Amino acid sequence: MPWILQDVPMGRNIQNIRMAKGMTQQALIEQLQLNGSLMSRSTLANIECGKRNIKASDLRLIKEIFNVDYAEFFKD
Repeated sequence: MPWILQDVPMGRNIQNIRMAKGMTQQALIEQLQLNGSLMSRSTLANIECGKRNIKASDLRLIKEIFNVDYAEFFKD
């Protein structure tokens, strides 16, 4: 599975979008897992704080869950 290396604050952007949508980390994880992701809440926390990279497939699912354009994840 390809991983996306972060050279922009993608994790922070994911967190900002999640919070703007009024969703907790746990709620997002539940949605991801319902759609086939194996991501844990601790993995999401590490992605959001920039300590871990995200799988391309998980980014696609997050895009679908939040109903946003990919550009939202790549803002500086």
